[in-house]
Amino acid sequence: MGLAIQSEPIPMQADSDGTVRIGGTRVTLDTVISAHVNGATPQDIARQYPTIQLADIYTVLAYYLRHTSEVETYLHERQQKAEQIRREMGNRFDPADVRDRLEQRRKQSAE
Repeated sequence: MGLAIQSEPIPMQADSDGTVRIGGTRVTLDTVISAHVNGATPQDIARQYPTIQLADIYTVLAYYLRHTSEVETYLHERQQKAEQIRREMGNRFDPADVRDRLEQRRKQSAE
């Protein structure tokens, strides 16, 4: 009897806002690839994120190695979007203004 070779689905799903998550967990593709690029082994990643199965980590990394440019484009776009949101939040909620208001409240409550 021979070995039954079959395709396994890639354990990645995009949520409603387009964030790719791994194996039905809340862990993002960004997180796994970043850990890998920074030298973590699949076992290290599995220890750090125990909700992800080790086999899923290997599958995701294999996908990344086969589709590096597409994944890098996705990661770059996510990074740009995050920077844009940070800028918008900074414009809306100036940290200095928030600090000043908190300081005023503190002074008023001390009186």
